[in-house]
Amino acid sequence: MAHLNRRQLMGSIAVVTATAPSGASAAVIEGALPWMPHHTAPPEAVRPGGWAYFSPAEAEAVEALVDRLIPPDPETPGGREAGCAVFIDRQLAGPYGRSEGLYTAGPFHDGTKQQGPQSPATPASHYRQALAALDKHCRTAFNGAGFATLSDAQKDAVVGDLENGKIDLDDEPGSFFKQLLKDTQEGFFADPLYGGNKDMCAWKMIGFPGARYDYRDWVERHNERFPLPPVGIASHPRWKG
Repeated sequence: MAHLNRRQLMGSIAVVTATAPSGASAAVIEGALPWMPHHTAPPEAVRPGGWAYFSPAEAEAVEALVDRLIPPDPETPGGREAGCAVFIDRQLAGPYGRSEGLYTAGPFHDGTKQQGPQSPATPASHYRQALAALDKHCRTAFNGAGFATLSDAQKDAVVGDLENGKIDLDDEPGSFFKQLLKDTQEGFFADPLYGGNKDMCAWKMIGFPGARYDYRDWVERHNERFPLPPVGIASHPRWKG
């Protein structure tokens, strides 16, 4: 089946709209809903176990990367212990990694920052390509050492070069750093159901109540710590994940 480009797609929509019959009638619903209630579709909880998308070498590199983006301190775990790499791995193995729900048939042109990525590459393929190029760079620059084995100072220098687009990853300069940073932040602060934010460590750090039903009385009380522990989706007594 041939793919439509954006101009053809918009043209076909216009034709359908222009030729649609007018005078559609509406029904009046009284007494009851016209459909039967059914169960909702809750999010799928991350299952413990091995890596779903990353190879062991890729996972080792990503764990080291997220731990430099969010380094541990005496009070809060870093990105690795918080499960950010697990979060990213599961996302890449799912719809996000495949760019499901996005228009990906092209044509692709350089756009503005507000237009988002203009590329046929999915997040999953972008990670795979970038991690392979990063490994090649590190082994060339550091006498055969991979990123995960570098000192913290060396890792920070490499991460800085990634941010500034100084390392050739065969993509738009700095784009992998932006994607990695965004995914790491999401993994750190998302509900633990998705694999990151282990033990709700990030929510405890910022005093976020989590998935509680109602905390309106505290919304306007700035600089006051919420007195109850955070609650995750899976903590609800009716959760059936």
